[in-house]
Amino acid sequence: MTSAPPTELPWGDVWGQAEAVDTLRRAASGGSLAHAWLITGPPGSGRSTLARAFGAALIAEPGDEGTMRQVLAGTHPDLTALRTEGVIITIAQARELVERSYFAPSHGRYRVMVVEDADRMTERTSNVLLKALEEPPADTVWVLCAPSEVDLLPTIRSRVRTLRLNEPTVDDVARLIVERTGADAAVAEQSARHAQRHIGMAQRLATNPASRERRDESLRRVLGVRTIGDVVEVSGSIVSAAADDAKALTAERDEAERASLLRTVGVAEGGRVPPAVRSQLKALEDEQKKRATRSLRDGLDRVLTDLQSMYRDIAMLQHGRDEGIINLELLDQLRGVAAAWKPERTLRVLDHIADTRGAIEQNSQPALALESLLVTIVSGNRL
Repeated sequence: MTSAPPTELPWGDVWGQAEAVDTLRRAASGGSLAHAWLITGPPGSGRSTLARAFGAALIAEPGDEGTMRQVLAGTHPDLTALRTEGVIITIAQARELVERSYFAPSHGRYRVMVVEDADRMTERTSNVLLKALEEPPADTVWVLCAPSEVDLLPTIRSRVRTLRLNEPTVDDVARLIVERTGADAAVAEQSARHAQRHIGMAQRLATNPASRERRDESLRRVLGVRTIGDVVEVSGSIVSAAADDAKALTAERDEAERASLLRTVGVAEGGRVPPAVRSQLKALEDEQKKRATRSLRDGLDRVLTDLQSMYRDIAMLQHGRDEGIINLELLDQLRGVAAAWKPERTLRVLDHIADTRGAIEQNSQPALALESLLVTIVSGNRL
């Protein structure tokens, strides 16, 4: 893929999606404008970035860079963006979004409703959106984002125009990481490969040696599992590492939010919290707990995605293919497993990894789910 991102507002942060930008640019400037869109693409492909750029092009008059910057920053009153940090998008959040969608634009040409995690809607929540998507006001545009069309109900898919994003190559992502961060080219290539072309994750790996070390250690420890004792120890260490990572990502933000709330209501640092404020503080803490749960699950899913890549590599080697190996640094060990196992065993492990990802997403106890998976890896048989 060689397409370069446009440099002018509002499309400057959209990378590698020239065809999608052209489609949305024409729609925003008087072309065929559907009033409900679905932008699909793998995690890290830039769905949300493109949705906000489209929102800026819709809301601002051509050439009005001030308004475009305001929309891109998420501060314009005619843009409503929902990015859940909880496990799911709740019915209450969906109802609030639908209610706002019927407001006339306050300053811009359109009111734009962006749902960045539309795949996290349950069936009941999706049904709340149906009528709003089917009969939106003439000056309201919905933009949903999801990994693929199948992540949404058919009733939702039938009411939107779908725009599928290109998938960048490893080399594309590596070049972008070098440009953005100045990372060493070899580290950027390794990070892009290990992240499976997820731009955000690749950038984190390239700029955070501890993240690279944790990933490598997790894979090597799973390859070294031999006994039930190993199963318990390794599953516990993976959950613990994911929990520590989640805390590191959320703790500073949690404290800043708490301090900001207390300042807003006039409570001095270290001062006594009045009873009238305690309910607000409790609501904030509840939201932070939901965010922490989401962060932990995302971290565990990342580990499972890495394991999936490793056993995919093994399956490829078992079928005589060594091009496109993701975990080149473990190639000797992977070849050893590929020679020792039958392909059917590798496929059972891959199936169990997929099931484990789904189970953790559905609130299964992480340590038990991982232990069950590791038993399958050790024995070749599912419990």
